[in-house]
Amino acid sequence: MGPHTGTLVITGDDDADLLLNTDPLALLIGMLLDQQVPMEWAFKGPATLQKRLGHLDPAAIAEMDPEVFLEACRAKPAIHRFPKSMAGRIQDLCRHIVDHHGGDAADVWVGAADSTDLTQRLRDLPGYGAEKTSIFVAILAKRMGHRPDGWETAAGPFADDTPRSVADIDGPEALASVRAWKKAQKAAGKSKQD
Repeated sequence: MGPHTGTLVITGDDDADLLLNTDPLALLIGMLLDQQVPMEWAFKGPATLQKRLGHLDPAAIAEMDPEVFLEACRAKPAIHRFPKSMAGRIQDLCRHIVDHHGGDAADVWVGAADSTDLTQRLRDLPGYGAEKTSIFVAILAKRMGHRPDGWETAAGPFADDTPRSVADIDGPEALASVRAWKKAQKAAGKSKQD
């Protein structure tokens, strides 16, 4: 896992952050969970799951009994405000990684020919829409050092220096900046992409 070391500091928990920065599946699951809950809660989810399951193996998760996996997601503290729908999405994500990437989550980006291919590979992931895909490209570029040609175009507004997404968070100050920026955008009736 050595080459996948990143600089994302977001959860307030060193072990949870280390997992995000060294385990590609953890990073993909964290991004998947990053909606309708605080960023720290979403990105802590993978570490919570790893503790409860004893692993983050995409093939094993894909094959788990959905009820058993749901219980791992729902137990307090739950990994998300909507644990049932997210449990299903995580299992779908893991199945996709097994079926299309040989069970290697890092292959989603390491195996991409260029930023266009990377964007398509991310969009193909269950639960990854346009905005999530752009933010994830920005995370790879800014926090993981993975910058295929054209990544700025693929990341869109998330490529700039404005602290607008998880891709810009490398510590508590950056987290506070992103949170303040999002709050100001919301107050002004704008989105993260404006």
